[in-house]
Amino acid sequence: MNKQQIINRFISYVTVDTESDPNNPAFPSTEKQWNLAKMLEKELKEIGLSDVELDENCYIMATLPSNIDYEVPTIGFVAHIDTSPDFTGKNVKPKIHENYDGGDIVLNKEENIILSSSYFDDLLQYKGQTIITTDGTTLLGADDKAGVTEIVSAMEYLIQHPEIKHGKIRICFTPDEEVGKGAHLFDVEKFGAAWAYTMDGSQIGELEYENFNAAGAKVTITGKIVHPGYAKGKMVNSMLIANKFTSMLPEKEIPQETTGYEGFFHLHDIHGNVEQTVLQYIVRDHDMELFEKRKELMHTVAKNINHSLGKDLIEVEIKDQYYNMKEKVVPVMHIVDIVEEVMNDMGITPLIKPIRGGTDGSQLSYKGLPCPNIFAGGHNFHGRYEYVPVESIIKATEVIVGIAEKVTVKFK
Repeated sequence: MNKQQIINRFISYVTVDTESDPNNPAFPSTEKQWNLAKMLEKELKEIGLSDVELDENCYIMATLPSNIDYEVPTIGFVAHIDTSPDFTGKNVKPKIHENYDGGDIVLNKEENIILSSSYFDDLLQYKGQTIITTDGTTLLGADDKAGVTEIVSAMEYLIQHPEIKHGKIRICFTPDEEVGKGAHLFDVEKFGAAWAYTMDGSQIGELEYENFNAAGAKVTITGKIVHPGYAKGKMVNSMLIANKFTSMLPEKEIPQETTGYEGFFHLHDIHGNVEQTVLQYIVRDHDMELFEKRKELMHTVAKNINHSLGKDLIEVEIKDQYYNMKEKVVPVMHIVDIVEEVMNDMGITPLIKPIRGGTDGSQLSYKGLPCPNIFAGGHNFHGRYEYVPVESIIKATEVIVGIAEKVTVKFK
């Protein structure tokens, strides 16, 4: 793989602002996602892919035709083009740090923003490598433009090296993954793959086929505003009731106190005044039974507080978002085994663990396209300390090539 070409490709993608918008029901949620989509449409045609199509919903699909004379399953690779609205992706100015020495990386001298290896100790495993970071004022966009880079680079490499045998490969780049809509309008039948892989994981070696069951919860508390000097027996302060509600959920079952298979309640937004307070939660658990109990608990807490107040002042609305793809992948575990074999062949230690988050692969699996997740290489997503080692991007690209080749052997 040409390292400089990979760097140039990645930089060209992350400097295009594609931040999605959770508050816009349009599809895609931001017009600027089209800028990268059109750029990719042109690039995929230039490198020699077939059936390149950018549809009306901002999905880009393309085909690498088979170069073997026997039938093997069509496989797919998927990544998303949008970046998270959690932190700005506008005016990204990537910084390249060659031969990383293991120390702190100064992202922004003027603002004293430092990527510290003592705090983010994952950095230490990349000593001697080339690290791409932000300038400390934006996110980087390795989530998931590293994945996009890897898929495009792997397809280009396979085209340039016809001696590497592969079956038919389909690729797709989706909009709006970061706001939970990335797979909503994905046409599985048109994609036409037996299974696929999202290139959307973090550190090198990650291989994931389990993810959270997920729901969003909106808790609305209604109060009553009167002059504070005459409030006795009349004022109802919705913010104080909101505080009581949050205190009645398990104190330790929050993101910063949980790991592995442990679920949580995550209060991610509060807007309020005396008259009305709205709490926005995400609810997560890998186990479906525990997931259902979490949702029931929120309703129970609201019911109990309403009972103590003698009136219904708390309303809880909960909407499921996606489910654990394990149920859909386990019956076809050979699609995970193939990746594990490829990684082992390359000397990469597979890190098989549950995803503590969501992925397009979850929704795609439930739409009939089993879709495990493979590392894309980035760390510290959705913030100013995001970084990616170039060598991890290269390795992920090589894994894609290895999967394509392995399928021709397994199904001969």
